[in-house]
Amino acid sequence: MNHDPTIGKFYYMLLSLLIVVFACYTMFSMVGQPRTKQRFSLKNWIVGGSLVLGLGLWTMHVVSMLGSDYLIVLDMKMLYALVGCSALTYFGIMNLWSKCALNVRLLTSSIFISVGAAALHYVTMLSGEIRDCEVDYPLMILSFVIIYFGTFFSLYLFMLKRQTYKMISSVVLGASAMAMHQVGLIALKIEHAEIVTTDRLNNYLLLLAFLLGIATLLIFSFTFTTWYAARKYNVMNAQYKMLVENSLDMIAMIKNNKWTFINKAGLRMFEVKQADEMIGKSVRQLLHVKHHEQLNRWLHEESEPNDAQQKPMELEWQTVKGTRLYTEVVRSSMSLSGEPIVQVIIRDISERKKNEELLINSEKLYIAGQLAAGIAHEIRNPLTSLKGFLQLITTGRADNRNYYDIMKSELVRIESIVSELLMLSKPQVYDLAEQDVRKMLSETVVLLETEAILHNIEMVLQMDQQPLWIMGVENQIKQVFINVIKNAIEVMPHGGKITIVAGLEEGRTVTVSIQDEGPGMEKEQLSKIGQPFYTTKEKGTGLGMMVTYKIVDNHHGQINAYSQTGEGTTFYIRFPSSRTQPILPAIS
Repeated sequence: MNHDPTIGKFYYMLLSLLIVVFACYTMFSMVGQPRTKQRFSLKNWIVGGSLVLGLGLWTMHVVSMLGSDYLIVLDMKMLYALVGCSALTYFGIMNLWSKCALNVRLLTSSIFISVGAAALHYVTMLSGEIRDCEVDYPLMILSFVIIYFGTFFSLYLFMLKRQTYKMISSVVLGASAMAMHQVGLIALKIEHAEIVTTDRLNNYLLLLAFLLGIATLLIFSFTFTTWYAARKYNVMNAQYKMLVENSLDMIAMIKNNKWTFINKAGLRMFEVKQADEMIGKSVRQLLHVKHHEQLNRWLHEESEPNDAQQKPMELEWQTVKGTRLYTEVVRSSMSLSGEPIVQVIIRDISERKKNEELLINSEKLYIAGQLAAGIAHEIRNPLTSLKGFLQLITTGRADNRNYYDIMKSELVRIESIVSELLMLSKPQVYDLAEQDVRKMLSETVVLLETEAILHNIEMVLQMDQQPLWIMGVENQIKQVFINVIKNAIEVMPHGGKITIVAGLEEGRTVTVSIQDEGPGMEKEQLSKIGQPFYTTKEKGTGLGMMVTYKIVDNHHGQINAYSQTGEGTTFYIRFPSSRTQPILPAIS
């Protein structure tokens, strides 16, 4: 049976073309829905799109054949062809979102979809009992080439992700399917063995009308679903677009170490007037050289889990106008059109850096001022004495030898103050030796006993019988005890009692407690003890306790203070014992 595509009812051909183009547009709309993290949702859209394209191709085939003199036979082969076409289309579309190169994906997907369309056409034509069939193989191959290249070009336009290209893709795919169908009709000459009676023809037409109606209804249903989803997506997309464009922070996308998207805040941050000045350019172009290798590793490392805290990275940039820019950058990896891409949020912290630098400089000036005041206060008194003695010596009115010892002691005092300041400024190297804490405590108590008596203060010393050995510098350890005991004496101007207890804790730690009966301290005051230049005295500098804490720390010890208002304060000073010793009771 011969067929001429120019023969037949023109409106059947036009109607079939409109149907298949409409089905293609619906399919592209469904599979072009935004990618989500839910794999199941993505498959649902692809299944629906594959079914719509299969129904569209089948409806086009049937309607087009109504305008020809071919016999339409309805049997199970037609259903199998429809299912097979939809399945091949599904695999072809799924292949588009694989991780292969774009050209490979387009070639493979085009084969799947074109084979499905051609199979639907030829299997449907070969339905029923056939008496004779002649095949023009060159025309059959030509029909497949037409649908293949039409599919490839339509998928290529679709993957460009431009809104106007979706309609062009639909027209190209629909027109190529229609052309394949018409060439395929010429390529086959089929003589059916069946004789179609009027009653059978009427039944065929009724069944065919019913099936066409169902197919049309399904296509319109899928179209409405796609339109509703697209409308909802457009609303969400508009909201997200507003959030991105109105963000105060820079939001950008990076692909292959190049900028692919930058919001308005990013353009303002880098002092750019047109986005083209940065889009497509290397990320390193405006980045400081010292961060190049660090950024490269950071962009290519695996993303943290969604519930993990993203740690920002500080980077230094330069704007197009040469302004230095300090930023915090947070990134997240994702996939766009099947290709990996990195999204970054960049916050300008230049002002914060400037304020931090000003604050640090201010604190340095404040500390320098406090330190200068402390040094002036501590050194001025011995200098005044030295000046007075020198004036007396120059007059010759007295025996100069009587003043030498006093002047020497004042110079030693100045030297000790300088040593304390050096100890605070940088680590000092000392030769540690094994010392007995009992001996150092006894000498300290004897040294301060006269001052305690003048203040009507009783000092009680309780120590273990066995030596309390530690590794340390004798003068420094004594300085710790002197500073703490002198503070205890000064907080009790009306007299009282200072209890000093020294012993071993668990045979491994030498502990010295110094308890006074002074007014005590609040928790806030207690927490600041040992901080630079903090003191509770009117004329104090805080240097004494700073040095005390520093010495204890240098000896790998600990110092803690406990106080209760109205009951006094207790300092616990602990040093690691240099010998493991049995624990014996303390004695007076």
